[in-house]
Amino acid sequence: MPRPITQPAQFASVADVTARLSAAGYLPDEQIATTVFLADRLGKPLLVEGPAGVGKTELAKALATATGSELIRLQCYEGLDEARALYEWNYKKQLLRIQAAQSGSGTPGDGADWDSVHDDIFSEEFLMSRPLLTAIRRSEPTVLLIDETDKADVEVEGLLLEVLSDFQVTIPELGTIAATRRPLVLLTSNATRELSEALKRRCLYLALDYPSAEREREIVLSRVPELAPALADQLVRTIRALRALELKKSPSISETLDWAETLLALGFDTLDSSAVRATLGVVLKHTSDQTRAAAELRLN
Repeated sequence: MPRPITQPAQFASVADVTARLSAAGYLPDEQIATTVFLADRLGKPLLVEGPAGVGKTELAKALATATGSELIRLQCYEGLDEARALYEWNYKKQLLRIQAAQSGSGTPGDGADWDSVHDDIFSEEFLMSRPLLTAIRRSEPTVLLIDETDKADVEVEGLLLEVLSDFQVTIPELGTIAATRRPLVLLTSNATRELSEALKRRCLYLALDYPSAEREREIVLSRVPELAPALADQLVRTIRALRALELKKSPSISETLDWAETLLALGFDTLDSSAVRATLGVVLKHTSDQTRAAAELRLN
């Protein structure tokens, strides 16, 4: 069976990964940069696992920007099936074509008339390409993001195993479609369930957690450069204190940035109790979390 052609490496070195991701607005540490470099150089999918909000999806977006690639995203969810992930036929359009054939040349059902109609309705014109097939068929640089893989059913993992092994798909009516350029694949997982060992064997693995205080401060100042460094320090310390609480949903990095922009927009020059009370809803979206935070931070 035909094997996909691997494209030239996108990154020259680990330092190149760091520089280009940083230019795209994502500040990687050495582990992230090294793992991304190896995934690119070895042509292996990269599985990134960690709590919600640590920057897994943002890494894929930054990779697409850094490499000048098209980002194709498959958002996983319970009930996702092959038709939504890979391809399906446009049944309404097929039915209209069959009806047109019936009215124009007799009743399709036997003989050459039905054979020609059958071949016609199972052609490219009626094929609806979904994210996996779209990524396989692209000849231009592509980043394929399979987001929140752990939310999909186990059956979808079997489909991913097949696609990620050979980067080719067999459509019974059209034959085998093989990639001519292997996409850079990133799978994310919030670790709500254990992924299969077979899927993990096909991937490089990167565990992401919330960044250190110093790195998060760097992220804030790089994305919201107008924010005063002293206020950024206060913001990061408060965010880390919130994450240490038992909350339904800890603040994500993107919510840290939202809070920084909020403080800037409101003209706050310090994150005192009144400022926190006025803006806490930017980072905590559950009433119980806000109540707990107010008690622990002594905002009342």
